[in-house]
Formats: sequence, structure tokens, C-alpha cells
Amino acid sequence: MYDNMMKVEFLSKSQNESFARVAVAAFASQLDPTIEEITDVKTAVSEAVTNAIIHGYKDNKSGVVEIRAELNKNEITVIIIDHGCGIENIEQAREPLYTSRPDLERSGMGFTVMETFMDSVEIESNDSGTKIRMKKKFESVDID
Repeated sequence: MYDNMMKVEFLSKSQNESFARVAVAAFASQLDPTIEEITDVKTAVSEAVTNAIIHGYKDNKSGVVEIRAELNKNEITVIIIDHGCGIENIEQAREPLYTSRPDLERSGMGFTVMETFMDSVEIESNDSGTKIRMKKKFESVDID
């Protein structure tokens, strides 16, 4: 269960990546995180949303990206969902420098970045989409 939650959907257009990042940051601000903590969350959200847009809806197909965020005490859970093509090999996709889109000069560091800035990253994927669940505890929050 959670103390508060939000959900937002938008088209898989690269211009919406900054909107997603700011929306989650605004929601997380209720917990009064430090600048470093909020920057970590924004960076991870940016990578996850970019992956959904670039890799989930490849070949210029568009779709919807959904973000859910849940607050529970001093922790935020962010869930990024796309209904695209899915990830063929999750373990390979998690490897630093691996990219399935070298044609776009991608660095292949998306999952590495998410895992660096969040406490946990879980990936579920099949041929009808991908769900990324990321969690981060805010140490700056006093829990009664």
C-alpha cells in the first residue's frame, strides 16, 4: 500500500521526456528530498522514458508511455510502462555499453544509469511491452 500515488500518460514523443522527468520530480517533492536525491530520480526517469520511446516504439511507431509513482513513508516507487515491442534479452540489455539501436548513436548506458541512481530496478518485458519498476529511499526524510 502507499501513502500517495499519481499516474500520467503521454505519447511516445522525445519532447515528452522532460515533462515526465519534471512531473515525477514535482510529485516526489512532497517528501522534501535533497537536491541530490531528486536529481537521481529525475535522471533515472529520463533514462527509462527515453528507453521506452527509442526502443519500445522503434521504427517511428508511436504509442503511449505510462508513469505511475507511489510514495510510501520515505520511499518513492516509479513505474514506467510502454506497450511496444518488448526487450528480447533483458540480461544483455542491462550490460553497460550494449545498445539495440547503434544507428541512433545510443551509448547503451540506460539501465546502468538507472541502477546507479536508484536503490532497485526491476524489469518485466514481453512482446507486448515493458515495465520498469524503480525504487529509491530518501534518507533526508524524517520518519516518525
